[in-house]
Amino acid sequence: MHFQRLHDLREDQDLTQEEVGRVLGIQQTVYSRYERGIQTIPVEHLIRLADFYKTSTDYILGRTNNRGPIR
Repeated sequence: MHFQRLHDLREDQDLTQEEVGRVLGIQQTVYSRYERGIQTIPVEHLIRLADFYKTSTDYILGRTNNRGPIR
């Protein structure tokens, strides 16, 4: 599964893949595989990204178009 929203959220914050990788404690190459859908995102990384971007995991996964902050 390709995660265009991960790419878009990262670019909206003017972040590099390396910077987001540091947030997750992983290498840039691993994060790049997440964005391209080559490697499955572990649940704990998905949750951490949703918290980091102040959105829901459903938004990242494309299950909703509501990007708003979680309450």
